[in-house]
Amino acid sequence: MMDHNQSAIRNIGIVAHVDAGKTTTTEHILYESGRIRSLGRVDAGTAQTDWLDIERERGISVRAASTAFQWKGCTVNLIDTPGHVDFSSEVERSLRILDGAILIVSAVEGVQAHTETLWRALEALKIPTLIVINKMDRVGANPTGVLKELNRFLSGGIVPVQRYSGTEEDFRSVLRLWNRRGDGTVARAADDLQEDYDALLERLAEQDEALLDDYVGGMPVSDERLIDSLTELTRQGKVQPLLYSAAGKGIGIPELMDAIVELLPAPAGRAEDPLSGIVFRLERDKAMGKIAMVRLYGGRIVNRDVIRNYTLGTDEKVTQIRKIHAGHQEDVGVLEAGDIAGVCGLSRVRIGDIIGSPDAVSPEHRLTEPLLTVQVSPAQAADYPQLVAALQELTEEDPLLDLQWHPLERELHMKIIGPIQLEVLTHVLQSRFGLSAAFGKPTVIYKETPSAEGYGFVAYTMPKPCWAILKFRIEPGERGSGLSYSSVVKPERLLPGYQNEVARRVPEALQQGLLGWEVTDLKVTLVEGEHHVWHTHPLDFVLATPMGIMDGLARAGTTLLEPYVQFRITAPEEAGGKILHELTLMRAEFDYPEMTGERFNVEGTVPVSSSLEFPVKLSMLTGGRGTFATRFSGYRECPAGTVVERQRRGVNPLDTSKYILSMRSALGAARS
Repeated sequence: MMDHNQSAIRNIGIVAHVDAGKTTTTEHILYESGRIRSLGRVDAGTAQTDWLDIERERGISVRAASTAFQWKGCTVNLIDTPGHVDFSSEVERSLRILDGAILIVSAVEGVQAHTETLWRALEALKIPTLIVINKMDRVGANPTGVLKELNRFLSGGIVPVQRYSGTEEDFRSVLRLWNRRGDGTVARAADDLQEDYDALLERLAEQDEALLDDYVGGMPVSDERLIDSLTELTRQGKVQPLLYSAAGKGIGIPELMDAIVELLPAPAGRAEDPLSGIVFRLERDKAMGKIAMVRLYGGRIVNRDVIRNYTLGTDEKVTQIRKIHAGHQEDVGVLEAGDIAGVCGLSRVRIGDIIGSPDAVSPEHRLTEPLLTVQVSPAQAADYPQLVAALQELTEEDPLLDLQWHPLERELHMKIIGPIQLEVLTHVLQSRFGLSAAFGKPTVIYKETPSAEGYGFVAYTMPKPCWAILKFRIEPGERGSGLSYSSVVKPERLLPGYQNEVARRVPEALQQGLLGWEVTDLKVTLVEGEHHVWHTHPLDFVLATPMGIMDGLARAGTTLLEPYVQFRITAPEEAGGKILHELTLMRAEFDYPEMTGERFNVEGTVPVSSSLEFPVKLSMLTGGRGTFATRFSGYRECPAGTVVERQRRGVNPLDTSKYILSMRSALGAARS
């Protein structure tokens, strides 16, 4: 069984832009620790944490992989996350449960757009982070230039804690600045490190006032005090130690493992605390069924415990607790505070569900959101029910897919982040479910927002028995604010139970606006409401709420919003003029270009709708030597006169008679 001493656990994740070397680093860590006996290779499809068929074939990670290893008396739970932006949802779910992180940057490619996105998430969640400049042995490695980029684009608190020998083919080794003796004291790793220690002292003094006072006053600072300050400031997230590696050759890996144990924090929480945890991923097992991957913040779970699902308000019995390593499992029987394990027996559990109390659970941070939607169809019409079931299961594992199933039209629609995700979904449907599916051409997800303030009114009093009267005030909100709902109706006018029913139905009513798109960035206030002592049924408000909301939207009007991405283009200098011309045609807004050597760099924002085909065009313009890195920027108003309608699903509540008839038929059984 794993060691459950709190101070001897680390929960860390490895994050990076695609191809920076995350999975190779993980592979060498597992090998150095003795967790695996032979090294796999990403390009050969033999990496331990790339265990899905599609990952082995493509040489990319598409799911976060959990594993654990022992190093110098410490149990490290390690999560290797996907680097491709199409699988950002896997990363954001993993970040939520980490106590520390390793951000890997290539010594050749440097800081890329997705690197910045990952860093902002780590910063927002206050996750202590080690930064590693990897691929130091590659042709074109430029650690000095990459450090400047790190300081410019990420953080001013980056502190080098190693010395490296050579670059490119001359890269031989890294030297850490200190060693810990058996009694915990510090010894310099070499005699000629005074310059490095002085630089370290200067950087740490910027964050440590007591250290600064002694430094300015000329007081001596012991090596032990200096490293203790580094450790504390790292765990507070005020500085980020910088390390170097060539993971493909294993250079710098043991030193990185030492830094994980020494510098990153142990988890908080105790077994005596109230039970508190979160489900951050779902696995499937042929024998055990659904396995919920749980990070436990407080309390203790053992086999046969009955635990509370706070989110669903249900109790379920635990049948087994398993440690999972890249698709392999072992029964451990217990999950203690601070640790991570797979919990079996929770048949109704979903990703994001809170176990026990929510008090100790970390907040979530959204890295990106799907900006494209596709229609899915079975290759054989007879496979439609099986395809629905398969996609529902995949949506359980990745809620951002947001499967929309319209039984009457026999249509399935899903949200995606990018085209590689479609390729993976096609493969998973075939290999896991034996289903062939066709995906339509991805289309951009637009949204609507109220154009002005307006009031929506509904008096649903016929045909009896029914009675629900509602009046909503609908106001435009700030861009990116989503939906804000409130009620000012007194309980004696409209019972709290009925008001709760209205509150539940407002977000559903806003899923399709006047043009068929989700309505966002608005404030909805219930200003009047009335029920009838004899005739009102709670389901009357299920029916009436969409009618009142759509009446208000019709009066206020809606404005179409489109998604924008922030981009960074790097290309050969000679292609600069043509690229700027293309950006202008795409309605991009961009800064004045920069020249670095013979490379042309430009940053800005551009609508998703006009830039879908740009990566292919850029490749043609640059002979494949240009890069187009993007991250979600937000929604903005479309140019005046733009109209993009989406086919409405179901009956429009504005068509009152037809809508009431269809809804009463659907709700009839429930009402009776």
